[in-house]
Amino acid sequence: MPRCCVCNQLSLQDPKGLDSDKSASRLYVGNLDFRISESDVIKMFSPYGKIIAEDFLLHTRGPKRGEPRGYAFVQYTTKEEAQLAKEKMNGKLVCGRPVVVHLASEKCFLDSGNSQRALKDKKLAGGSGSKLAQTDRA
Repeated sequence: MPRCCVCNQLSLQDPKGLDSDKSASRLYVGNLDFRISESDVIKMFSPYGKIIAEDFLLHTRGPKRGEPRGYAFVQYTTKEEAQLAKEKMNGKLVCGRPVVVHLASEKCFLDSGNSQRALKDKKLAGGSGSKLAQTDRA
């Protein structure tokens, strides 16, 4: 049986994709204010369906150990419940911050299309982009 490349534990994924309903009902919840607790996340998302799992991530090392990381995962029983929660909660202001909600299985690259376009425009204008990248890291 294959092992996970991150944690080296046995992978329980179904190679035929039968777990796709499970991944379609799991949400990523980000941009959470650090005052938000695990129970707050459950209270915010329970009106949209039955939550069967919730992962509230905390820092495990360093000076912030035990403090919230600012994101969580919420698993519903059905993909319809997850879709409803996504539609209702994405962008909603919670503690003054817009909550980001999307399916955990979605590959989200923030503004990747615009970033590639900006890089292409810069190259067309005669700039290499490398100087910009070096100054950003400084």
